Amino acid sequence: MPSCKIFVGHRMTWQSYHQMSDMHGYLDYLAQTYPQMCSVITIGQSIEGRALKVLKFSPSGGQGRGAIWIDGGIHAREWISPAAVSYIIQELVENPEVHFKGREETIKKMDWYFLPISNPDGYEHSHMRDRLWRKNRADSHKGSCAGTDLNRNFGYRWGGAGSSQDPCREIFAGRSAFSEPESAAISNFVKSKTPNIKAYVTFHSYGQYILYPWGYDRKVPPDYRDLDQVARKMAAAIRSVGGPSYTVGSAATTLYPASGGSDDWAKGSARIKYTYTIELRDTGRYGFILPADYIKPVGREALAAVLTTIMSG
Repeated sequence: MPSCKIFVGHRMTWQSYHQMSDMHGYLDYLAQTYPQMCSVITIGQSIEGRALKVLKFSPSGGQGRGAIWIDGGIHAREWISPAAVSYIIQELVENPEVHFKGREETIKKMDWYFLPISNPDGYEHSHMRDRLWRKNRADSHKGSCAGTDLNRNFGYRWGGAGSSQDPCREIFAGRSAFSEPESAAISNFVKSKTPNIKAYVTFHSYGQYILYPWGYDRKVPPDYRDLDQVARKMAAAIRSVGGPSYTVGSAATTLYPASGGSDDWAKGSARIKYTYTIELRDTGRYGFILPADYIKPVGREALAAVLTTIMSG
């Protein structure tokens, strides 16, 4: 007899890299399957009209006492980032007994906001046309000079070191701060939820870094010791689930200066205390072309880091 595949209501597998329709379909599936805990919020549209879909997860079924923002995919070619964020969602929503045990008072009463794909146009372009595309798709008629680097377009110390005013550069900051609908939508939504949001975690690749502000200059905020302490706990948690070593430090000093980043904006403008950029695996063997076999191991590392942020912050 032919085997029958069991239909589970979505196409996500975490065994391959999925396009936007599969990821958005999964968020809709969760909202339909767990309506007491999950809802989908469209916070805006990309420059080509694709939805920016956020999953709100409220394990307690009501309004939480605090909140965390988690996003991925702001750079189109970093496919492991949306995959890891969707893995975190899947584990927390569908396997809560594993992750909430002993942490109910802290984790279960949080509101979780997930934006797996922050740059849907660029992400789709990287699947369909150019695997190493980074920016969004503003001025798409300009070929290789199209697009704005969304992680240089946020309005805190916009236009400084590590960004460019040349549209043909991969670090083009845009015409002005928040000139792009994607970054503006994230800013507007996150600010509408402050001061409830206690932590802001944005996933990138690659390099295996846990970075905290500032990125615009080789300086640190006054509370950097608190940020550093939690980041080191995150790195230890990653190792505890079998992951590799992650380097911890302030962004500009540890990696390179980058003005107009979402992490600096979250810290400097939205006033969210615990703000991190996590650069996922690897350190360069595969780089942006990380094989799909890494999705689940990297997802476990990302989940461990996020849970540690909540418990430590």
